[in-house]
Amino acid sequence: MKCVSALSTARSTSTAFHQILERLDAGLEGTTADLTLVFSSKHHADNLGKMSQAFIEQGRTRHILGSTGEAIIGEDQEIEGKPALAVWSIELPGVEIQPVRFDPGGGSLRQSLATLHDVAGSTLILLADPFSFGVNDFLKLANEHSPGLRIVGGIASGGAEPGVNRLLLDGETHRDGAVAIRLSGPVSIRTVVSQGCRPIGHTMLVTKAEQNVIRELGRRPALEALRDVFRSLPQQDVDKVQEGLHIGRVINEYQDSFQRGDFLVSNVMGADESGAIQISDLIRVGQTVQFHVRDAETADEDLRESLLQKRGPKETPGEPVGALIFSCNGRGTRLFETPNHDVGVVHEVLGPIPAAGFFAMGELGPVGGQNFIHGYTASVVVFEKPASG
Repeated sequence: MKCVSALSTARSTSTAFHQILERLDAGLEGTTADLTLVFSSKHHADNLGKMSQAFIEQGRTRHILGSTGEAIIGEDQEIEGKPALAVWSIELPGVEIQPVRFDPGGGSLRQSLATLHDVAGSTLILLADPFSFGVNDFLKLANEHSPGLRIVGGIASGGAEPGVNRLLLDGETHRDGAVAIRLSGPVSIRTVVSQGCRPIGHTMLVTKAEQNVIRELGRRPALEALRDVFRSLPQQDVDKVQEGLHIGRVINEYQDSFQRGDFLVSNVMGADESGAIQISDLIRVGQTVQFHVRDAETADEDLRESLLQKRGPKETPGEPVGALIFSCNGRGTRLFETPNHDVGVVHEVLGPIPAAGFFAMGELGPVGGQNFIHGYTASVVVFEKPASG
């Protein structure tokens, strides 16, 4: 089960392409990859189609998936705001690989989901255009109608207006919609979603709400409940709240207790004179919530703990052979003092495995058995060789 990644920071697309090929050929030793992912800065966007066609026509890979990104992750670096091309290839013997194109003009999302088969236990790597594909609607339908399907990936971030982003699928280039690869069969894929937050205070029950507005927590005005939490915090957490406050809603209400990783975290956007608070998520009465804080130290700690998280008693950890990293474009040096943070932590915890990815406008990954789009998150997909192999 070979896996290799290559990164070029050459400005010339031709130079970058040949540097990538040289490194991939050395790593794959003449074998054909089953799956290749390509991530490119805007500098190479116009030539991505030709490059992806060359990979397939030259017999270097059977399937290819990719997108543009604001910043590119490859090997042990995160290249921000500069030319970069990263390619990640892996052998997946016996694994079923289904390429899927989600065309915004080709039918409903429900019809698009119907093209996926044998979804239970499958992993869908999805790359989408932010201007033309309804990711939230798609994930909601997938959670309702395709139980057992894990969806990971990211929203392209290389362009600030419609038609600028590029999406790649098996040699074809698209400027809208979404592209995906569904994987199922004899491969161990571990999904890690690090939301970079830490709970503060205590859990509370939503007792009055509509849409994204929480009016009451524990039958008290939400802002009053927040003030009580604020007054009980140590000074270091008070400072973090003042820098930015978040709220997490529990995904699985049937647990006896809740801790980091059990919440879907969203932003607290403001409050009004009635004592209600507005958040960047839909909320309903009866849900359990807890306020959260986020900073560089917490984000670092959360990613490390998430990668080290123990599995269930029936799961045997395999040997990591490669990782895909979809990080928020608000991370990197915008959050951490030193560059290459997320890929560096992945290598520290899992070893120097081939890695690639990009900084996204939204990261996809499962939390509590359901698929969501996240912000300020690192969504990591770890490919493992089964322990018995």
